Amino acid sequence: MYIFFSSCGIFIRVNKKISKKLINTNYSVIQFTCSFISFEMLTKTHKKSRTRKVCKYIVITSLFLSIFFILIFSINPCYHTTRILLPNFNINYYKNAQTTPINISDIIFGIAGNIKTWDTRKHYIESWWHQNVTRGFLFLDEAPIQHLPWPPTSPPVRVSSDHKDVPYTIRMARVIQETFEAENRNVRWYVMADDDTIFFLENLVDILKKYDHEGYYYVGMNSEAVISNTLFSFTMGFGGAGVALSYPLAEALAKNLDVCLNKYRKLHGSDQILQSCVSDFGVSITQEKGFHQIDLHGDISGLLSAHPQTPLVSLHHLDAVEPLFPAMDRQQSLNHLMKSAKTDQSRLLQQSICYHHPKNWSFSLSWGYSVHIYEKNIPSSFLQVPLQTFGEWRKGARPAFMVNTRGLSRDPCETPHVFYFDSVEESGGGGKRLEVVTTYVRRLPRRLPPCLVNGNHSADYVEKILVISPVKRLVTEGSRRECCDIIQMEKGNATTIKLRPCMKYEMIG
Repeated sequence: MYIFFSSCGIFIRVNKKISKKLINTNYSVIQFTCSFISFEMLTKTHKKSRTRKVCKYIVITSLFLSIFFILIFSINPCYHTTRILLPNFNINYYKNAQTTPINISDIIFGIAGNIKTWDTRKHYIESWWHQNVTRGFLFLDEAPIQHLPWPPTSPPVRVSSDHKDVPYTIRMARVIQETFEAENRNVRWYVMADDDTIFFLENLVDILKKYDHEGYYYVGMNSEAVISNTLFSFTMGFGGAGVALSYPLAEALAKNLDVCLNKYRKLHGSDQILQSCVSDFGVSITQEKGFHQIDLHGDISGLLSAHPQTPLVSLHHLDAVEPLFPAMDRQQSLNHLMKSAKTDQSRLLQQSICYHHPKNWSFSLSWGYSVHIYEKNIPSSFLQVPLQTFGEWRKGARPAFMVNTRGLSRDPCETPHVFYFDSVEESGGGGKRLEVVTTYVRRLPRRLPPCLVNGNHSADYVEKILVISPVKRLVTEGSRRECCDIIQMEKGNATTIKLRPCMKYEMIG
């Protein structure tokens, strides 16, 4: 019996199963108590025994050992170190968690431009550049004497150090070095772009905050055209769409750019030189689908009406495509798109799909840009594929595009009624924004007979679509597309759609 009680303290200490059940028990007290009980029981049991003295000696020894173990376990360095170091380890392990959130002031823009095209391109930069908010520089090949005084609505201008008898590609590649040398304090990211690139700054910040600015990151996207990626690289960030470099990578490039320029001087483009140099540092591209090179021609409404489920970050080459909205020129179209972007960038071009089953209509919404009505129930997987309203970058190149496309059709069941963004209003009460209402109107008649597959349910009479969306910022990372309901069909030739989060097990269709 005495062996059991004198050993119970140590047994409890080492036995994991018992320890789990005794989480809130003081083990030291249990050890001492077990030893004391063993002493008393042996004293009573062996009062008349000749071995009483021996037993007392054994128990006293056991008691001494128990006290010794109490002291050892109470100051056990391993036990306390485990409890203290584990939280610290977890904090250090998740290095991506930045101590302070990134904002637009942590980003420096390096924009490459040309004095000959500045007059026709400055409205692109001025559409997103915010005085005293955005930081960065426009690098021109010559001093803009004819444009002085320089307007505060444009970025601060600098003349590239390499502009005489230097290939254009070399000058463009050196912009990263000149930008870093011009501004390198309190910077997390450097974003390189062309002067005809449009950025959506809130979305850019949302994208970059996912990554650790103290690591080596080269963030961008390849071209929409297979031929462009074939000629240059499928793993290159196209500079027209914009590329983002974390501070350590930008610093390394700036310090070693001359070596890269000598090594890759014969490459065709500055983007390819930059990508080759980045590769020499052992860094690969991190692709983000919200950067758009727009190596396309014609009407890109089909692409913009089926944007991937990611924030819209940039648009490039808008001079090479038709205006974004019918009956507007390029500058008017851009300013018009910025109206919806100003209200809610997180939802801009985000696609939602819903159905009106009584009439078998399918709705595809690209928030802030367009709404399509199909007079047929069409699966969402089909509607997420862009209509090929646009042409290839190089005529005759096959395959042409990096995305799947749907061909245009004269079938009234496959051809949508198209409505474009017209206006935006905010509603609420008590000084609070509660809902955003965007309006979409028909610009051109469809000029096709009704789809008769499920009866004559023509949508020709619809002239306006109202979309009600919540004020809460939309999160696309790890989330589902927003669901929508048709809440009103035929009031004044208008249809009303309300966006909402999808229910847990809800399927679209």
